[in-house]
Amino acid sequence: MHQYQLIFHRDRSLEIEGKQSEVVLIRTWASSYCKRVELALKLKGIPYEYVQEDLANKSELLLHHNPVHKKVPVLVHKGKAIVESLVILEYIDEHWNNSPILLPIDPYQRSKVSRKSLCQIALENFVVGSRNVVPLINTKEGTLSIIVSKGEAQEKAIEDMIELLRVFENGIKNDFPGKLPFDDQNLELLDIIVSTNACNYQAFNEAVAVVMSPEKTPTEFFLWVNAFKGHPLIKDTLPPHDKLVAKMKRKFFQSL
Repeated sequence: MHQYQLIFHRDRSLEIEGKQSEVVLIRTWASSYCKRVELALKLKGIPYEYVQEDLANKSELLLHHNPVHKKVPVLVHKGKAIVESLVILEYIDEHWNNSPILLPIDPYQRSKVSRKSLCQIALENFVVGSRNVVPLINTKEGTLSIIVSKGEAQEKAIEDMIELLRVFENGIKNDFPGKLPFDDQNLELLDIIVSTNACNYQAFNEAVAVVMSPEKTPTEFFLWVNAFKGHPLIKDTLPPHDKLVAKMKRKFFQSL
C-alpha cells in the first residue's frame, strides 16, 4: 500500500500564498474529475492540501486560478495553476517522475493510453461529476438519456450504455493485452480514470436505475471495476456511497 501525507482541509477563503503545502487542489467532494487527481497525488505520494469548492457559489480563489472555465479541479503548484483533469494528470506524472509512472514512456504506447482516455465517451458521464446536467440531455447515448427517460425508452438507453461498455472492454483487450484482469500493484492513468468513474456504479444504480450488474455488464469490465473497489487507495478516495446517492437524486431529478 502506498503511503501519502494526511490531507488537511482548509476553509474556502484560504489565501493560497499562506498555505503550508506546495500543492493545493481546489475540488468538490463528489466530482470524478477531482477524484482522479486526488488518486494520482496519493499514488505518487505527493503531500497536498485541498480546498473544498462550492460550485453554486464560486469562490474568489477558484475564479482567480481558473478565470476562463471557472471549473474544478484546479491544481495549484507553487502558486501556478494547472486546469483540466487530464492535463493535471500528465503534469503530475511528468513533474513527479518517481514510481509509479502513470503514462508509458514509449510514445506509441503513450498515444494508445491517451486515446483510451477518451473512455470519456463511454465512462466520463457515467457518474455524477462537476458538469452541468442540462446541456447534455440531448445526447443519444450515456447516462443522461437514462436519467431523463422511463420504461422502454430507459431500457433502450441502458442497452446503449452497455454496448458502449462492451466496445470499451474490447478496445482494452485489443490495445492492452494483459490489462484484464486488474493488476492491483500497478495503477496507471487508464486505471485512474476508469476507477474514479465506474466504481460509483452502485450509487447510480440506487439513485437512478440499474445499469451495471453481473447480468448486464460485460463480464471482464465488471470484474475489473469491482477489483478496483478493493484497492486501498481507491477505496479511500471514492466519495461516501450514501452521500453520493443523495447528491445524485438532488442533482439529476431537481435539475430536470
